[in-house]
Amino acid sequence: MHPFQPPFGGHAPPSSGGGGRSNNTQSRRRRLADLSIPLPQRTPVPLPLALPPLNVTLSHYQPIDFSDLDRLDYLGSGRGGAVFRVRHRPTNKIFALKVISGHHDELVIRQIHREIQILRSVDHPNVVKCHDMHENDCRIQVLLEHMDGGCLDGVRISSEPILSNFTKQILMGLVYLHSKKIVHRDIKPSNLLINSRSEVKIADFGVSRILSTTLDPCNSAVGTIAYMSPERINPDMNNGNYDGYAGDVWSLGICILEFFMGAFPLNVTTRGDWATLMIAICMKAPPSPPPTTTREFQDFIACCLRRNPTERMTAANLLQHPFITMYDGVAPCGNGPME
Repeated sequence: MHPFQPPFGGHAPPSSGGGGRSNNTQSRRRRLADLSIPLPQRTPVPLPLALPPLNVTLSHYQPIDFSDLDRLDYLGSGRGGAVFRVRHRPTNKIFALKVISGHHDELVIRQIHREIQILRSVDHPNVVKCHDMHENDCRIQVLLEHMDGGCLDGVRISSEPILSNFTKQILMGLVYLHSKKIVHRDIKPSNLLINSRSEVKIADFGVSRILSTTLDPCNSAVGTIAYMSPERINPDMNNGNYDGYAGDVWSLGICILEFFMGAFPLNVTTRGDWATLMIAICMKAPPSPPPTTTREFQDFIACCLRRNPTERMTAANLLQHPFITMYDGVAPCGNGPME
C-alpha cells in the first residue's frame, strides 16, 4: 500500500472505472490480486436489475454526439471494458469513456437503456456522474465524469482526521444512493475515486454491474468477493434474507479499515480459494483496528462489521457517529504523505 498523497502534491493510484491516470498501473501490484477468484458455479438467475424501474423525467437532458469525442489517453480496464480519457470538442470538457465490447442480447440492451435513463438522474457531489450511453457495432460506450486523481486502490491513510473526512464523503454518497433505492453491491477501493479538489466519489454502479451480471453466471462477483458481507457469501446466514443496504455498509467498513492499515484487513495471506475466503469472512471474528487507534474509530468499524446485518448501523446513522462528527471541518490537504 502507498501512503496517501494530497491530489495537488501527487495523484492517487489510477482507477479502472470512471477516470484517472494509469502510468504506474503495471508497477503497482496490489496485495488483493490473489483474491480475484471465481465463485463456485451456480445456476444463473434472471436479472433483477440493480436499480429500481423508476419513472424519470429529464427536462434538461441534452444528448451528447459521441462522434464529437476525441480520445486522449488510455486510463485502464475494468468490468470487461476499457476506459479512455476523452475531450468533447464542442465544449472542450473532459470525460471518461468506458467501452464495453461484445455481443449483447436485445433484452440486455433495453435494460441498459433503462438503467442509463435512471443513472442520468443520479446527481450528488459524492457519486460519479453518468452522462450518456451509445451502442453500435457490438460496443457499448458509457460516458462518465472524469476523476483526475484516480482511485483509492492501494492508498494508505493513517491520519484519522483525513480518513474521517473521506469516510464522511463516501457515506454521503451512499446515503443518497440508498435514499433512491439504489444498492451499490460492489463497494471497494477501486470503485472509490478522488479528484484534484479532494472530492471522493462512488463509481461503477448500474450499467457495468448489470452487464457483468448478465454475461457472468457467477453473478458478477469475480474479483470482489473479499469485500462481500458474510450473509451475501453464505445465503443460509440471516435466514436467507439479504439486505443490500447493510451489505454496502459491511463493504465500506472493510475499505476504511484497509485504508488505515495499509493492507487488506482479513487474515488471508496466501492465494485464497473459496473455502479460505468464506472461512475468513463468514466464520472468523470481523477484523478491527489496532488498539492504538481512538475508541471512536474502533467503534465505527465495529458498527460497520457486525456479523448480524440487522445490527449494523445504516449509512445515515453512521454519518452521526462520533468518528465522523468529531473531525468536522478537517480538510484533507497538506504537504507530504498523510500518515
